[in-house]
Amino acid sequence: MKKYLINNSSDTLIILFTGWGCDEYGFRHLKTNSDVLILYDYTDLIMDFDFSKYKKIDLIAFSAGVFVASIMKYDFKIEKKIAMDGNPYLFDEKLGLSKEIQDVLKNITEENAESFARNYLVKTNEEWENFHPSKRTLESCREEFDSLRKIYNNNFKDIKNIYDCAIVGEEDPIFNVNSQKEFYGKNLKIIKQAKHNLFFRIKEYEQILNLDM
Repeated sequence: MKKYLINNSSDTLIILFTGWGCDEYGFRHLKTNSDVLILYDYTDLIMDFDFSKYKKIDLIAFSAGVFVASIMKYDFKIEKKIAMDGNPYLFDEKLGLSKEIQDVLKNITEENAESFARNYLVKTNEEWENFHPSKRTLESCREEFDSLRKIYNNNFKDIKNIYDCAIVGEEDPIFNVNSQKEFYGKNLKIIKQAKHNLFFRIKEYEQILNLDM
């Protein structure tokens, strides 16, 4: 995986596992006094980073990153673990990506990428105006999708729900909201009038960690 560090010279850290096809550009607007380690492109699961200097570490995982974060091995304590618009069982027909949605994702092209983002990721015109598209190539995204499938199959026995709380958009068209209600139970917070990507209505990481959304 690739990483992007926002260094605020802090002794606290937020780890952000982004979603499929993401890079750092959709998240750099978020404010915090903590350092932030943004992880993306899960063609492998190598997380080469020194966590030893941090006194407090929180974790936020988004979309496909919810699965990836759930199977990682951590040799440090994580205070809060928040899942956003995703499920550890990424390729489960009920809990994760249905076959129909997988087909949609695999058939994104240069011609329909903007339409996909507008219809699946954001709800309002204001969110669309603040949309920060990934700068990765479609080829890179396709390779990552294939890698995620292989990683999922190879690590299925290690998948677990590590999250203290999950957040989902009420109108998320990618992950079935009713299935997330069943999976996360009382630990699920539903955001009204929201689709898959909630980051465009958030200004600070602490809003996520404190469920103040």
